[in-house]
Amino acid sequence: MTVVHHPEDARILHRQIRALVDAGHEVTYAAPYTARGVMARPWVNAVDLPRAAERRRLSAVRAARKVFKRMRDQVDLAVIHDPELLLAVAGVRRRPPVVWDVHEDTPATLSLKPWLPAFLRPPVRFLARLLEGTAERHLHLLLAESAYAGRFRQTHLVVPNETWVPDEVTAPGDDRVVYLGWLSEARGVREAIEVARLLRPYRVTVELIGYADPQSRPALNEAVAEGVLEWRDFMPNDEALKRLDGALAGLSLLHDEPNYRHSMPTKIVEYMAHGIPVITTPSPRAVELVERYDSGMVVPWRDPQAVAQAVLYLRDDVRERHARGARGYAAARANHHWPNSARRFVAQLEAWASVKN
Repeated sequence: MTVVHHPEDARILHRQIRALVDAGHEVTYAAPYTARGVMARPWVNAVDLPRAAERRRLSAVRAARKVFKRMRDQVDLAVIHDPELLLAVAGVRRRPPVVWDVHEDTPATLSLKPWLPAFLRPPVRFLARLLEGTAERHLHLLLAESAYAGRFRQTHLVVPNETWVPDEVTAPGDDRVVYLGWLSEARGVREAIEVARLLRPYRVTVELIGYADPQSRPALNEAVAEGVLEWRDFMPNDEALKRLDGALAGLSLLHDEPNYRHSMPTKIVEYMAHGIPVITTPSPRAVELVERYDSGMVVPWRDPQAVAQAVLYLRDDVRERHARGARGYAAARANHHWPNSARRFVAQLEAWASVKN
């Protein structure tokens, strides 16, 4: 169940739910289908929920609570993916085992929410910490990052944001750079637009794939209208990943924000999985991955000129481009292939489901 994430969220649908379905389980997926304008996949039982966005969250939580109460006797286990949904399941009697999949450092993300006034961030941060502590005492937890473990007293299973690594990949090309993921100021959307302007004279295209927040859309629409770049907006993960094949490089231009300092950008693993070099800002986890496998290049924060220079270096050095892409692919296949974690994820949920509250 989610009211925040897109119903086609890669972690929820294409990894976790798919793993459960492949293991023979029936999955009901409650998500904001209508609000996002998408149809449910035929291999889930779909329940439509409102979307929680910016300050409009209470009605979505109320709707989710009604769905949870209605279905509590019909399911063996419930998995929630948003901190808001901790309120939807709190105090509900005769409920099945509930799992909170912790996607991010909730208190740290508050600095990335422009709709939340600065004076409210300290009390909301305190409330988030309080909810986390309560959730740990009453629910089961999964963590998307090992770094999140420090926020909790107990040990919890880490289910990392890995990806499906194809059996074979196309060698990286020389005329198209890609970015896959959410587009926002903190994720480097303005730098990506400027990189596209700098590369345009060299006939290297920048292609952005992902949903953009309201603050970023005007600049993106303007750049598209000028012919500066290509923006494909949101695409289902299985379709979006195909766009990585044959690209020159993949971009990860995160800013130096608290929530990013200990998180692994999933897009980096996805780029490596499709055999293309990575160009990333020096977020610690990103640097650790790229330098360990020599699978890309690290550029300074908020420096489009450095990004463009890295792209042109890889374009002009075919051997280096192919070598970095190949090393990244081999590392992703060996260490970050989702089926390796999927088995542990499914086994843990099966164990929790077998023990009723």
